Amino acid sequence: MRTRGVSEWVGLVARLVLGVVLVVSGYLKVGSLESSAEAVRAFKILPYDLANLVGYVLPVLELAIGALLVLGLFTRIAGIAGALLMVAFLIGIVSVWVRGISIDCGCFGGGGVVAPEDTNYLWDVVRDVGLLLCGVWLAVRPRTPASMDRWLFGAPTTH
Repeated sequence: MRTRGVSEWVGLVARLVLGVVLVVSGYLKVGSLESSAEAVRAFKILPYDLANLVGYVLPVLELAIGALLVLGLFTRIAGIAGALLMVAFLIGIVSVWVRGISIDCGCFGGGGVVAPEDTNYLWDVVRDVGLLLCGVWLAVRPRTPASMDRWLFGAPTTH
């Protein structure tokens, strides 16, 4: 029997951190899809109808990707999807920051226009970069303990 390496334990932490954040984020938004759409519209990046669609689909997508990560199912694919979500979120946050638009990103529900002193762009960027790194780690090293991948597909002999 092979002992687990440090990279597998780091992967477990990355998987659970990114997965739980996505599940919580999606859960907090899925009950109020109109607020989610309003938050996406506040970024003023997408056309109105597309922003609405993204606002309605995003919470469900976050829940699905987050659940896959928490379960450790299709970990590499879910890690890549989570990383891509973080890239999209980072583009949106940096975009409004540079353009001087004052919004709450709506990352955990709510969202929309706020007073300039109520923005938290630096924190949002730091958080999302950390989550992006979790997704990248899982894309490169998807093998983690306590995963359904391991149970369903067996443990690969190499990384």
